[in-house]
Amino acid sequence: MAVADHDDLKQYCLDVARRAKRAAAEMTRGTGAQKEAWLRGSARLLTERSVALAEANRLDVAAAEDFGLTDAQVDRLRLTADRIDSIARALKKVAMLPDPVGEVISSSIRPNGLEVQKVRVALGVIFFIYESRPNVTADAAALCVKSSNAVILRGGKEAAHSNAAIARIMSEAAADADLPADAVQLVATTDRQAVGHLLNMPEYISVVIPRGGEGLIRRVSREAKMPVIKHFAGNCHVYIDKSADPELAERLTVNSKCQRMGVCNAAESLVVHAEAAEALLPRIAKALVQQGVEIRGDQRTRNLFPQASEATEEDYKAEYLGPVISVKVVDSLDEAIEHINRYSSQHTETIVTTNINSAREFATRVDSSAVMINASTRFNDGGQFGLGAEIGISTDKFHARGPCGINELTSYKYVVYGNGQVRQ
Repeated sequence: MAVADHDDLKQYCLDVARRAKRAAAEMTRGTGAQKEAWLRGSARLLTERSVALAEANRLDVAAAEDFGLTDAQVDRLRLTADRIDSIARALKKVAMLPDPVGEVISSSIRPNGLEVQKVRVALGVIFFIYESRPNVTADAAALCVKSSNAVILRGGKEAAHSNAAIARIMSEAAADADLPADAVQLVATTDRQAVGHLLNMPEYISVVIPRGGEGLIRRVSREAKMPVIKHFAGNCHVYIDKSADPELAERLTVNSKCQRMGVCNAAESLVVHAEAAEALLPRIAKALVQQGVEIRGDQRTRNLFPQASEATEEDYKAEYLGPVISVKVVDSLDEAIEHINRYSSQHTETIVTTNINSAREFATRVDSSAVMINASTRFNDGGQFGLGAEIGISTDKFHARGPCGINELTSYKYVVYGNGQVRQ
């Protein structure tokens, strides 16, 4: 859509929001069978139209240089036949998930005979803003409609043609399943002011989910007039307890940091108990350096591993998203927990230990969305947790925390059955 001026853009955003709210109301009547048919139909159309989808993607790839994308970013943007097939398979997996809407979460019968049920319901309209690969368009739409929500998608300009092609297919498949086509809408302009307009429409949009860089998420949190499900950063910690198994400590640290460095659940900080540091820290640091990671540590770290550079206060706060890690040597589990809770972004932390009491203490007192015991931080992921898929990870405590799958895209209401009771 061509937007002539500010007033046209605001009206366009209002039209999108209104259509989404009408679609959300219609989705309350949608059945689990219809939603499954919609997802399977979307998967089929994606496969059948893979040539046209690849052609749309070629337009994005051709423009990538103008947007200053790196080779790695261009590779993530590219849709091959295998990647299109992978998107289709992901939709089928979401189709197989249990329908969350209508689930009776709890039920009780009061002394006066009232039956009080707590029933899962859709949130309504979800505004999803993302700077990511085209497959996220399909994943997000699938999760939102599977949970009976309508979704307004606002992807990055670098994937505009690919996102539009995927959204058109999914909207068409919704209509084929007798669900409202407007349950999936893609904002048809890359003008950043469109985001601002939509963030100021709480009467139509129930919740916004931003997924991308910290700058984007902070802007959304600052401007949104509706609730935001988010995390700002992923400063994740690995703590090596004094009883840690050496081989396990090395393997988990390297995997947490190096398996994929540019993601929010990659480790950015290593904390080591002083009683284990002399034996384990040089070993772990050497393994990290062999993976191309720069070590930045406190004085005790540098004494044990002279290749390390000095860590600053900012290093302990940093989400590097690359080959750097901060290291701190501590004298106790208490000090480790204090350090982590001070600098963590409350995303993911792990303890490596053979002491069950230390593990329990760590899990109880560390205030993060996911706490691992003898496992890599990289497992904080909806698919790895068995949620089927996720739309993002939240470090908030209301209303969702951790990986957000279809259940986190719902709320609940109380439904009360009576037979004429009146309050005395």
